[in-house]
Amino acid sequence: MKRLIPSIFLATVFGIFFILVSCQPKSSTPVAEVAELEKAYDLYKEQSIDHRRFKYNDVIHLVTKRKQGFLVEEIGRSVEGKSIYQMTLGQGPTKVLLWSQMHGNESTATMGLFDLFNFLEGENDGFEPIREKLLERLTLRFIPMVNPDGMDQWIRRNSLDIDLNRDAIALASPEAVILKNARDFFSPDFGFNLHDQQIYYTAGETSTPATISVLAPAYNYETEVNDIRKRAMQVIVGMNKVIQQIAPGHVGKYDDAFEPRAFGDNFQKWGTSTILIESGGYPNDPEKQEIRRLNFIIMLHALLEIAEVQYTQYSLDDYYSIPDNSIRLMDLVVRNISQSKEQHAYEIDLGIRRRESDAHGSFFVSGVVDDLGDLSIFYGFEELDAKGLEVVEGKVYETPFANVREITWDKAMGLLREGYLGAKVQEAVDRELHSLPLIVLKNGNSISMGIRTGGNPNFFLAQGGNLRYAIVNGYLIDLNDNSPQKLMQRVQ
Repeated sequence: MKRLIPSIFLATVFGIFFILVSCQPKSSTPVAEVAELEKAYDLYKEQSIDHRRFKYNDVIHLVTKRKQGFLVEEIGRSVEGKSIYQMTLGQGPTKVLLWSQMHGNESTATMGLFDLFNFLEGENDGFEPIREKLLERLTLRFIPMVNPDGMDQWIRRNSLDIDLNRDAIALASPEAVILKNARDFFSPDFGFNLHDQQIYYTAGETSTPATISVLAPAYNYETEVNDIRKRAMQVIVGMNKVIQQIAPGHVGKYDDAFEPRAFGDNFQKWGTSTILIESGGYPNDPEKQEIRRLNFIIMLHALLEIAEVQYTQYSLDDYYSIPDNSIRLMDLVVRNISQSKEQHAYEIDLGIRRRESDAHGSFFVSGVVDDLGDLSIFYGFEELDAKGLEVVEGKVYETPFANVREITWDKAMGLLREGYLGAKVQEAVDRELHSLPLIVLKNGNSISMGIRTGGNPNFFLAQGGNLRYAIVNGYLIDLNDNSPQKLMQRVQ
């Protein structure tokens, strides 16, 4: 017996060691291939939504009328009495809370959540192992559309004009109280704080848009890292690795200065490992449908890594190496524009940004010169080198049309080629919308060139006396290209 005891002891030790090793995350085995995640999105994208400015009543059925599995509960009402719901799925020991659209005009992740709901309800599609793993190991809770009043008005704040993300402590808004109570009751291990950021952020000092920005928010002014924040950072590293395979270079890191009033910072402080996802801009994606796809993919991937505890393999160095956000983008940059004043000839770059305004259930844009001069540190979603081109003032076509519908795209392009930037109409409703490459006037007779900061840029660029480009309300129109564009304009 004396010789048998060491053998049993060694066998027990090795057995325990084997169990511990086998339970560790295996970095060589990804939780899911990117192609698999992309296939899941293509299969489960919610087809009823293809634009970002949807209203509460347009989509609330995508919350309340789920097929199976989801426990859907009303947890309170907004200032204007709209129901706010939480949705629960899964029975696992690790609790994850995802909430979206606490800012009413930030809807990209909400679209991604609808796609994710569809996926979680799927069956007989080959994704059962993924689904079973999530629902056995996690308890998922979603609160989509925290600010339904703001989303209906397409504004950041709620109906009390309070920024919900600065109301985590004062709790003056009913929506803030609802979110705080939901967090306290559930006590999630992980939280996903889902937002949109302005499209002009870049990933570091580059020309690449920060399509997705990420952050593990600080929980104190010293921005210290404890185990709770560390877990959030590690989850973010895994998300970044996925995005780099789909949209290389398009990830930035949001400013981590501690904001004591914000929900994300306080969730972290209260013990929930919190991941901020900010959806920014992407070339040729004004309705953020490609960014919506990225949201689905990284959320699903992150949930899988949490379920498998795979995130622990990642180094914080990889988190800190994500480039910080910089505001370096414009909608349009026109470089090397020749100007003169009082016999002083000079060249400038012109940086134009387009601002949205609501009208008739949609919106129009107003192009504004955001900056001019040396813009060598700025980049444009579109750029034009105007070296050697001459600025020409546009005219207004004097013979009025009956209404905007009488002007076709081809007719508008013909007017531009003749030097007319504007056309008059006899009839138009207030702020009537159109998509023409013209300034359409109902009440005016002239157009400002606007080559000054704050100005509305409208002018031609000519080469050798021939008109080559038109800048119309900040839109760049190539006069040699007759292809229609989706311009968001209004009758003035």
